[in-house]
Parts: sequence; C-alpha cells; structure tokens
Amino acid sequence: MERIVKLASENGILIFSKSTCCLCYAVQILFKELRVQPRIVEIDTIPDGLEIEKALKRLGSSGPLPSVFIGGKLVGSTNEVMSLHLSGNLVQLLRQHAV
Repeated sequence: MERIVKLASENGILIFSKSTCCLCYAVQILFKELRVQPRIVEIDTIPDGLEIEKALKRLGSSGPLPSVFIGGKLVGSTNEVMSLHLSGNLVQLLRQHAV
C-alpha cells in the first residue's frame, strides 16, 4: 500500500491498469484525447502486480481496474472517471494536476 501512496503523491495523474483490460484502454484513450499524460502502471507486467491490485481494493477502489488517482487522491474506476467527464468536471481536475 505504501508503494501506491508514494506513486500517487509523486505523479499528478496516475492510472493502475492491466494491458489486456478494455476499460483501462478506454480511460487511457480518453486522457490522451484530453491531452494529458498520466503515469500508467500496468500491474499485469510487474512482479508485485497482484499485491498492488489487492492493496488498491483495501484503499477503496470500488471496481475492477483501472484505478485512477488525480492529485494523489483515488478518483475511482471507469464509472467515476466517465461520470466526471460527462458532468464537465474531469477536464478541470486533470488540468490542475497535469505535468
């Protein structure tokens, strides 16, 4: 869990993802279209990926991946990101924390 908190605090926009996940890909494409470059951690390609996925759930990640952090705070998964986008609040939030 410490690694997640550290990565989230060091990166304005962070996505924990899986390389084979279509929802993860959709969120990454959305961010790309919004011209932000998040740090992406593909947990299925790193040795401690399963532990990270379990820790994300303990931190409050409500659904499957992706788990999106903005400004060091857990925003949520695809549903929460898309809700923010549709309400017009995602762009503001991203711009505050984009590098």
